[in-house]
Amino acid sequence: MRPTRTPVAAALVTLLALGLPAVTAPVAAASPARPAAARVDPAPATITVTGEGSATAPPDVAVVAVAVEATGATSQAALDAQNTAVGALLTAVRAQGVAERDVRTDTISLQPVYDTEGGSTRLKGYQAAQSFSVKVREVERTGAVLQSITDATGDAGRINAVAFEVSDPVPLQARAREAAHDDARARAEQLARLSGHELGRLVSLSEDSAGYPRPTAQFADAAGAAVPTAPGEIRATATVTAVYEVS
Repeated sequence: MRPTRTPVAAALVTLLALGLPAVTAPVAAASPARPAAARVDPAPATITVTGEGSATAPPDVAVVAVAVEATGATSQAALDAQNTAVGALLTAVRAQGVAERDVRTDTISLQPVYDTEGGSTRLKGYQAAQSFSVKVREVERTGAVLQSITDATGDAGRINAVAFEVSDPVPLQARAREAAHDDARARAEQLARLSGHELGRLVSLSEDSAGYPRPTAQFADAAGAAVPTAPGEIRATATVTAVYEVS
């Protein structure tokens, strides 16, 4: 008994008998080739430098810290003596051309004074005090203002400090910052040259610090002849950090 052929097998036998090539099963499509990995260029070399700069200018303002102190057997007596000294102080500075807006009260105090001799505490009286900030906008007149205060207040007057400064520090600070930037650039160029590279573009720039210290003259209980002053100069400083590419 002949084996039963399937329709597909019968068709293949017929094609072979006629000399025709047999149709093979389709080959699965080849998977697409993976793209080549992108080339990553190495990060450029950099130089990091710190630049420092400063700028100076003569001061155009003096801020005088002054005060009056007075004592009395009673609190009212101390206040009355203080008020008299304050009035004399204010009259003196106004006579020197100091404007009302340039005189400011900083502190006012009234406190008892005790005598502790002999192991006991006894109320001795009261002390009243008031302190002021006086802004002198003509620096060359600072000494005259100080002398007028001591002349007017006598033993009650106190000159605690004088600070010289510039009224507008922004231009001075800008000059210091520019000097710091130029210093950083010069340092970077030198380092690039020493290492056999050329300086490239600026990557980042940051300001680290800035400031302008104020020269200060200290006084206490000034008296006698005209008070000498030495304004000196104001110095602003700046520090920046810069990062440059090199090639």
